[in-house]
Amino acid sequence: MEMKPLSGKRKAYDRTLRFLLYFCAILTCALLVFVIGYIFIKGLPHISWNFLTSEPSYIKDTIGILPNILNTVYIVLVTLVFILPLGVGAAIYLTEYARNRRLVAAIEFATETLTGIPSIIFGLVGMLFFCQFLGLKASLLAGALTLVIMTLPTIVRTTQEALKTVPQSYREAALGLGAGKWRMIRTVVLPSSVDGIVTGCILSVGRIVGESAALLFTAGMGMSLNHFFSSFDNFIHSSGATLTVALYVYAKERAEFDVAFAIAAILMLLTLVINLTAKLVGTKLKQK
Repeated sequence: MEMKPLSGKRKAYDRTLRFLLYFCAILTCALLVFVIGYIFIKGLPHISWNFLTSEPSYIKDTIGILPNILNTVYIVLVTLVFILPLGVGAAIYLTEYARNRRLVAAIEFATETLTGIPSIIFGLVGMLFFCQFLGLKASLLAGALTLVIMTLPTIVRTTQEALKTVPQSYREAALGLGAGKWRMIRTVVLPSSVDGIVTGCILSVGRIVGESAALLFTAGMGMSLNHFFSSFDNFIHSSGATLTVALYVYAKERAEFDVAFAIAAILMLLTLVINLTAKLVGTKLKQK
């Protein structure tokens, strides 16, 4: 059956839509390249080894971001310690064990709603609950616990979606061979979905690294070194600014835009590394 040729009006309509599609794609890519290029051009010349490995000092008249880098690492590690078992465990229960579909649907709706709440609201809640009610004050631990609440819904939803991609026939085959429920999940379901779980977790790290609003209210803006591994009590009670908070302080409070652009360039590089890591890990796990 031969297809009728398109009319002139239809061809014009098709060409117009194709032009608009290409125009939007090129404009989006151009804006992205412009923003990244502008940040790198303004920030990279101000990055030095001394800038990365020293702390700010009014006496020595030096500016360094080593405390901010370490604070970022501390908060990421503590947040992951909490959200990985809680988020993955909750997703496994909702997907594999829960039988009340209405309850599961309500929890999924609640997690999706929480992912859309502005981070500054989480910061206010964290300040009232962790800093004031629990007496942690403005500290790295309070900031990490606030980020746990903020990123936990994302881990739950991404893990759920990864678990749902495993064919039901895999589960039935494992159970048919005599495997128990937990053994089936541990040996069949999790290995088949681990790439999606790991990718979701790594991307959540990117959100933790880029967060500032919630940490301004909970972690504070301390610029001194916090020796987490030598004293956990110091970690609990000490205020500490992450890279994003330091970016806000230098740009808004001190008007030192060269330092702010340098920190922005470092954050862009960190985000790029995290995204590339997520893609590489996902690809490697899929190959296995």
